[in-house]
Amino acid sequence: MFKNEVFIMKKSMKWLLGIVITLVVLVAIVVGFIKNKEYQPSATATIAAQNSTVINNTIKFQGYDTRPKVIFYPGALVDPNSYSIWANKVAEAGYSVYIVRFPLDLAVLNVNAASKIQGNSDYIIGGHSLGGTMASRYAKNHQKKLKGVFFLASYPEKKGDLHEIKVPILSLTGTNDGVLNYTNYKKAKKLLPNNTVYEQISGGNHAGFGSYGKQSGDSPASISNAKQQNIISKLLINWLNHTISE
Repeated sequence: MFKNEVFIMKKSMKWLLGIVITLVVLVAIVVGFIKNKEYQPSATATIAAQNSTVINNTIKFQGYDTRPKVIFYPGALVDPNSYSIWANKVAEAGYSVYIVRFPLDLAVLNVNAASKIQGNSDYIIGGHSLGGTMASRYAKNHQKKLKGVFFLASYPEKKGDLHEIKVPILSLTGTNDGVLNYTNYKKAKKLLPNNTVYEQISGGNHAGFGSYGKQSGDSPASISNAKQQNIISKLLINWLNHTISE
């Protein structure tokens, strides 16, 4: 009887080990597949990123620390450095920008990542695409020190309902965006306050809110990425100046 129990135990351990190894291999394959799909920063964005520092896996462009922190959630599968061009310009205008790096570059995997950056400081939060949706969730649940929210080709969903919030909100889109679901975008306006500022970049597309080349499903932009980056930075800086002066 004892020998049978030992045999069964050894057989069970082999099955368990086999299952664990299979799961590890599957996870490695999934991670490798996702990483292979990740959008990498352009050469220009990579150069701009040299003006940043990395703090706790977050990219920081230094502005004035006396002003609210600008925390940014990247779009899905987009390397954070891809947003370095406009972030560097915003920092030069005096606002420290913190671009969060998420596990597998998916903001949905750590919605509250901004907590470590925010601390007990005043902050403004925004995001691109899926990143903006997750940023709105964070804003909804952390309103005490919140000074503003901005969306780049993005919109909130029910968990990030901000229609009763009392801070300035900015929504930027591009006329040539082939990724943004405009039906859902329009429906989501009821989740934002009536004083939300909406700006549209003529000729801009979805990928143009960063600098990482073509994105699957997107439409071609009719303006250069450099021009779209300049427009984004100017619109953000003007909005931020208005926001902190209130």
